[in-house]
Amino acid sequence: MAATAGPGPGPGPGPGPRPGPQDDSPDGSRDDFDAATEATRGLRGLSTELTSRIPRLLEAMRTIGSGLDVHTVLDRIARTAAEFAEARQAAIGVFAATGDGLADLSTYGVPDGDRARVAELLADPSAARSLDLTSAPERDCLRVPIRVQGEHFGDLYLTDKRGGGAFGVSDLGMVKVLATEAGIAIGNARLYDTTRQRERWIDGSVAVTTALLSGGDAEDALSVVAEQARRLAGSTAGIVLVPEENGGLEIVAANADDPSGLIGTVVSARSPIVPQLLAGEPVFVDDSATDPRMTAPVAQRYGPSMMLPLRSGDRVLGILATPRARGGPPFTDTERVLATQFAAQAALALVLAEAQRDRERLAVYEDRDRIARDLHDLVIQRLFATGMMLESAQRQADRPEVREQVGRAVDELDATIQEVRTAIFALQQGPAEVPSGLRTRVLREIGTAAVPLGFQPSVVFVGAVDARVGELTAKNLIAALREALSNAFRHARADRIEVTVDATVTLPDGRDGVRLRVADNGVGIPAGGRRSGLRNLARRAESLGGSATYGPGIGPEAAGTTITWEAPL
Repeated sequence: MAATAGPGPGPGPGPGPRPGPQDDSPDGSRDDFDAATEATRGLRGLSTELTSRIPRLLEAMRTIGSGLDVHTVLDRIARTAAEFAEARQAAIGVFAATGDGLADLSTYGVPDGDRARVAELLADPSAARSLDLTSAPERDCLRVPIRVQGEHFGDLYLTDKRGGGAFGVSDLGMVKVLATEAGIAIGNARLYDTTRQRERWIDGSVAVTTALLSGGDAEDALSVVAEQARRLAGSTAGIVLVPEENGGLEIVAANADDPSGLIGTVVSARSPIVPQLLAGEPVFVDDSATDPRMTAPVAQRYGPSMMLPLRSGDRVLGILATPRARGGPPFTDTERVLATQFAAQAALALVLAEAQRDRERLAVYEDRDRIARDLHDLVIQRLFATGMMLESAQRQADRPEVREQVGRAVDELDATIQEVRTAIFALQQGPAEVPSGLRTRVLREIGTAAVPLGFQPSVVFVGAVDARVGELTAKNLIAALREALSNAFRHARADRIEVTVDATVTLPDGRDGVRLRVADNGVGIPAGGRRSGLRNLARRAESLGGSATYGPGIGPEAAGTTITWEAPL
């Protein structure tokens, strides 16, 4: 049987190697192939590089986010970015809130002599915020924006790559990731800082309220407000101004390293800033020395300042000012809000403290009235009854020395009754009546003395007594008048007393002075009598640079005594 022959190999064409593109192909397909191959290799290398740097990137992000202080976070970002991108120098410029210059600059590896140049470079907000490496694959510096909650916070700047190379696309991508993480970390740090600020201001408000409600006068209360405001605002001084009679503002409390020239300074009502403040509107200035509204001489000493009305309802109690030193940083929006809230709380505390003092004062007045009634209704009546009993015993006494001793006891009781009546009168006077004029106080003393004397002494005033006589001299003159009237009542047995207060005299040394003259028609000063009252009068006068003398009175043949007391105005 014959086999069927199949087709065998022949010389015709068969399968062989697939021809590739030829170098001399007219469409240049060989060049495209080489370019694609090189691109693929580059991407593989870039991917490998990126993959190898991811752990370092995660560690860098963790390091950046571990801080809470803003400046510390900025320093950490600059150092981490420099180490990650292998840059010898890094800087972060934080833009000022006003848009003019930088508010802060953190650097890593930058020599001190270059900081000013770097600050000037980063201060321009119109400069490019990032570099596009697609058109220029390599750069000798990187500048990437840092955004915090959508706000352009500042720029991160890297330069001088180690090994003399240039920054590439992978460096830019990684630094952008770091900048994004930096924005989150800075946002957290700012939130923490704001929270801490609020806590401090709240604690300060509590301290002010506690101090004001614990007692003290109004001047001490305003000093507490000035002290706390200066501490909380980080300012050079804390100043409290109150409205004065001419429509301006007067500094009444100041807490500062150099308070000289502050207390008593008046800001004129013509200053354009005064009506705004008295209307209850706060005023913020970035430089007190150059702001045209700040016309007060004190303003030339300071820079940024907050002026906040201490307002309760429609009432402006005063103005709280917290100026910083010349060239200091302006107050942030957060600081302004917190300070305004503090001023409102301080004003409320001042009102509550004033109301509390009024209640305490009312309680004191009520207690004084009760004491005065008890002294009048009980003590004086008993003293008077005791005096009547002694006078009856004096008439029945047989021995002259007994009658004399009883008579002295009666005189002492009468003097005691007079002193108690004077105390009652003083208890019935409020503090607002204390600084009354000298004329009023003299009349008051004479009216008080008329009760035990049984008659009204006459009084004559010469010259502008209230306007010319100082407070210290006036106090001693009243004390001298009281002593002279007491002596006249206790020893003189007079029925006529003349009082003269002359503020037009010239003392022996040529100074202007005031003269008190108390003359009576009594029995005069006995030769062997005590002189303690007269010595007291002389000591008072001499302590002021004056003198006290006595001489004949106004009775027949110069009977009685005249006491003359003089002191400088």
